[in-house]
Amino acid sequence: MSDFNRGGQKFGAKKSFGNKSFGAQKDFSEREMHKAKCTECGQDCEVPFKPTPGKPVLCKECFRKKKAY
Repeated sequence: MSDFNRGGQKFGAKKSFGNKSFGAQKDFSEREMHKAKCTECGQDCEVPFKPTPGKPVLCKECFRKKKAY
């Protein structure tokens, strides 16, 4: 049985277009962190996204508690 291949690329292989790579792992160590205050407990924390005014932000501990439910 032979491998399915189209256009010289094997089926299921990672594809890249210019500088964008699809299917590759992201390097979270280089992610920009933003300061915020947890909506649940009021603790100062850092989040990997820019907080939007009016939307709740959870610290790691409160996020884990909510995710467990």
